Amino acid sequence: FQQFSDTGSRKEHVKITSEAKPGFLERLSETSAGMLMGLVTFLLAFYLLFTNEGRALRTAKSLDEGLSLVVPLDSIHSISQQNEGRLVHLAGALSTSKPLFDPSYGLSIHAVKLKRNVEMYQWVEYEDSKEYEEDGEIKKETKYSYNTEWKSEIVNSRNFDREIGHKNPSAMAVESFTAVSPNVQVGSFVLSKGLVDKIDDFKQLSLSHLEDPHADVTRGGDYFYHSDNPRRPEVGDLRVSFFYAGLSGDDPHLGSADKVSLQLYFCILQVLFPASKYFSLCSKVTVIARQRGDQLIPYHTKSGDVLEILYPGDLSVEEVFQKEHESNTMKTWALRAAGWLSMFVGISLMTRIFYTLVDWFPVVRDLVSVGLKAFALCVASSLSLLTIAAGWLFYRPLWALLLALLSTVPIVLARSRVPPKKQQ
Repeated sequence: FQQFSDTGSRKEHVKITSEAKPGFLERLSETSAGMLMGLVTFLLAFYLLFTNEGRALRTAKSLDEGLSLVVPLDSIHSISQQNEGRLVHLAGALSTSKPLFDPSYGLSIHAVKLKRNVEMYQWVEYEDSKEYEEDGEIKKETKYSYNTEWKSEIVNSRNFDREIGHKNPSAMAVESFTAVSPNVQVGSFVLSKGLVDKIDDFKQLSLSHLEDPHADVTRGGDYFYHSDNPRRPEVGDLRVSFFYAGLSGDDPHLGSADKVSLQLYFCILQVLFPASKYFSLCSKVTVIARQRGDQLIPYHTKSGDVLEILYPGDLSVEEVFQKEHESNTMKTWALRAAGWLSMFVGISLMTRIFYTLVDWFPVVRDLVSVGLKAFALCVASSLSLLTIAAGWLFYRPLWALLLALLSTVPIVLARSRVPPKKQQ
């Protein structure tokens, strides 16, 4: 059964499907499959929690080792052979040998990365479903709505519930891409690929000073439109924007790029007058890596980690390693939470069979559901703490023992809430 309506540019329809209520054996079969998935999730949680603790402690030790060995460079414009193979710290403005081009739109800029982002005006389908029981059947009511939006990926309209009237093109005439400078330096030092990959603070490029590159392309704001009427686009129209990361200014001959943004002009002035505090728009970075000739490459610590660090701005050694410790802590707690959640979901799926066995009786079913959730919560918390303690055993045995004791608290609290059995 379907109902259709058209509200302006947004179209929608409702589809209602029904199926017989599954029998006990069918529900039991579905629960058994869920138990298998729960077991896999449960075992993966152990692996995630255990390896995460080892990774976190290894990273912390590597950072402490790096802090004790790092050598701040006095100058980024001279290479000292005394620092060959050592972990060094330096800060300075980025520079590239050649500008990055997009000849299709007459654009060039001195930056580490230039990204062309292409979006197409397309139909997008949204669905909102709800299930209910009626006349002994399970009915599902799904409302499908359609709207036109700018999307950077092709939306496959063949997967729509109703493609008629909502058909999208199968490809874009212009593709997105990211150009990366082949040679990126800070002073006299060349950055490794790993360090260049860390330069990802993209900012949108202003196109206000550029002319329309082609007769069939119109500039509007910071976009180039492939459209007859950018204010009222049609499905299939394109709009193109540009983003840059790691602005550099080692070459005063910018060609047409000097019209793109005044930031380039200030960047050149900063290179010419590095001590000036008024020209700070050129991208400045802080790097900690191993020096090999004029190359900055990864540094392998004795703890087994790799130090190859880059941050925007001018940071001291202490500030860099503090940020790295904070990042390590955040990652550790995020993976701990993911591990605990995986264990909770796994236990819930494995114990779901008890809920299925009593789902004929509403009151008993609700009580069992609450009990199973409480059980999963307590067991997941205890086993997570115990697994974390096992991960710390070889690094911090006293903390491991404390966590192992702490893992018994949820079980003790759960048992304390159970009323004592009446004496006969």
